[in-house]
Amino acid sequence: CDLENKMSKKRGLSLEEKRQRLLEIFFEKKDFFQLKELEKIAPKEKGITSMSVKDVLQSLVDDNIVDSERIGTSNYFWAFPSKALNNRKRKISELEEKIENLQTKKCDLDKQLMDAQHGRDDTSDRQEILKALAQKKKERTVLSDELEQYRLCDPDVLKEVKQQTRVAMDATNRWTENIFSLKSWCRDKLNLEESVIDKQFDIPEDLDYIS
Repeated sequence: CDLENKMSKKRGLSLEEKRQRLLEIFFEKKDFFQLKELEKIAPKEKGITSMSVKDVLQSLVDDNIVDSERIGTSNYFWAFPSKALNNRKRKISELEEKIENLQTKKCDLDKQLMDAQHGRDDTSDRQEILKALAQKKKERTVLSDELEQYRLCDPDVLKEVKQQTRVAMDATNRWTENIFSLKSWCRDKLNLEESVIDKQFDIPEDLDYIS
């Protein structure tokens, strides 16, 4: 952990790392804080620069992870692991539903593409299918990135949501497997080079499974 902190200080903390470390203050101390208090605690205990605390805190409030309330002339902030857990469970459920919908749409596009490939004529229908498939690929990438962010949570919370996260990751990997299967079909049946397939379907060379 000390080595990780030293490395983070050397390369600088990402926004997600700052969010996580600021959350740790709430979870560990189980208390209410004003902004000025967090600006003193965060640099000493979590390596977050005082100037960035306000923006990081606001991002957590905007995401409904940290609560805030104005009492008198001061604003107070607090967060509980149970709420963070429920928010992550809800988000993961939404992502799983989106991935499932994308999978259904991809299957329909695969079938249409197979039909269009019979003649391999560069028809407008075929071009529309290719565009739609490329769009679903981009949506998959966005969802995968979101899932990755939700893996970066407090260790205690991570234990409780690990299983739900794994289900979502497995669904994403099945989507990736389908893309690889489609590439294999085009390579074997249509005698196309993988580089040609990647270029035609706008598939990135570094497409891989999430682990």
